[in-house]
Amino acid sequence: MLDIRRIPIPALIGLVLTALFVLAAIFAPWISPHDNAEIVGDVWEPMSAAHFLGTDNLGRDLLSRMIYGARITLFIAVLATALSFSLGAILGFSAAVFGGWFDTILSRLIDLLMSIPTLIVGLVVLSVLPTNLVTLILVMGILDSTRVYRLSRAVAVDINVMDYVEAAKLRGEGSAWIIFREILPNALSPLVSELGLRFIYAVLFLSTLSFLGLGVQPPDADWGGMVKENKDGIVFCIAAALIPAMVIVLWDFHRCGSSMPADRGPC
Repeated sequence: MLDIRRIPIPALIGLVLTALFVLAAIFAPWISPHDNAEIVGDVWEPMSAAHFLGTDNLGRDLLSRMIYGARITLFIAVLATALSFSLGAILGFSAAVFGGWFDTILSRLIDLLMSIPTLIVGLVVLSVLPTNLVTLILVMGILDSTRVYRLSRAVAVDINVMDYVEAAKLRGEGSAWIIFREILPNALSPLVSELGLRFIYAVLFLSTLSFLGLGVQPPDADWGGMVKENKDGIVFCIAAALIPAMVIVLWDFHRCGSSMPADRGPC
């Protein structure tokens, strides 16, 4: 049985925040005080009973923007992570099973992509492609699949030499059977462990792209875009600039806690 007391504090904070963000994203139209793009007050109003988190640079309710921002951010991050794991795992397992020139060429291509910083590749690609949700998801998913490929291939290479895999080959089972019936079930544990980390990286990557102007486009909101829109208010400690940035920083606590073994203390 799961002992909550053994969960590192950063991981526990991340789990609670994730649950809150998911609930807010699902029920955004019902719990949001105002519409996402509705102007309801003056520019950068302070926190008040009418506007719990104040207003942004155009007079829109910040709490409503944060709720709708969670919806868009999590939607893109979930789909990008699902794409990266589907693509990376299948290619990694295939490289381990087929080996030879297929493994060599694919691994060298992955090494080439990983040698270039992901953010730079993303900026170059998005600067020449139309910026929309589909493009964002595809670019994020494909770039992140290189990390999943390395893990999947390393795990599959070890599993591929096991006796039960050799027995399946002697029975005449095809490559698809070996990949999906022999390797995949035995590789789920490390892949699931990596899933949470890759999801957090997707959120941070999307926020970075939006802050640089190549992510979610106005009037839609995501946390990185909200920081960009209100960045001039940071020097004045305006809540509209600080609160989205603080929420993004809290995701680092989740990443720190998720990457730490359960028997160690908090970082």
